Amino acid sequence: MANNTCPQCGAPVPMRSGAMPYAVCGYCQTVIAREGMRDIGKAALLPYDISPIQLGTGGAVDGARFTVVGRVRWGWADGAWNEWLLQLSDGTSRWLGEAMGQFQILAEREDVAARLPADIALGFTLDVDGQSLTATDIKTVTCLGAEGDLPFPTPADWQVESVDFRSPTGAALSVQRDKVGVSAYVGRYVELPELRPSRLRAVEDWVMPDNLAEKGR
Repeated sequence: MANNTCPQCGAPVPMRSGAMPYAVCGYCQTVIAREGMRDIGKAALLPYDISPIQLGTGGAVDGARFTVVGRVRWGWADGAWNEWLLQLSDGTSRWLGEAMGQFQILAEREDVAARLPADIALGFTLDVDGQSLTATDIKTVTCLGAEGDLPFPTPADWQVESVDFRSPTGAALSVQRDKVGVSAYVGRYVELPELRPSRLRAVEDWVMPDNLAEKGR
């Protein structure tokens, strides 16, 4: 894994994914544009959480191996969740959403984003890949912090409208909209053992399920 140097504090900045144009310094939270290693602002300091996932966690999804290379944490008045960036061995990427012990595997879909109306209300339905998905949650969220390599910058004051869609079969759609544009991520709910994770973080008072421990070996 190659290292560059933070333009703000001089600390090493690992290059976990050569495909990602941005990184966050783990020492001073400077947001760095990889091209020219430019300082483009500050990310918020990540608050502590009890996730077993961490940078470097490995696993498998959609027939390919993955490594966790980045994270964005989002929050609102009643809670927070993580979005972990997975770099796959086939050169593609996925997001692993993690909220209150539930997990989603999602891939960005520009074609779906292009079909979305300007305003989405609860109960709005959209057909994606033969699945009927319904908007079940809409809220404004704030970026609470970020780490690792990322496809976009994560300023500390960044706010987006977040819309979650679900289907009865476990399909999922996550939509994020800000003043710049709209992004859509399509996927499904998964159980963590399905991903055959390795290099999980030890968390106090959290016992790894037996089936997860077996698959993580």
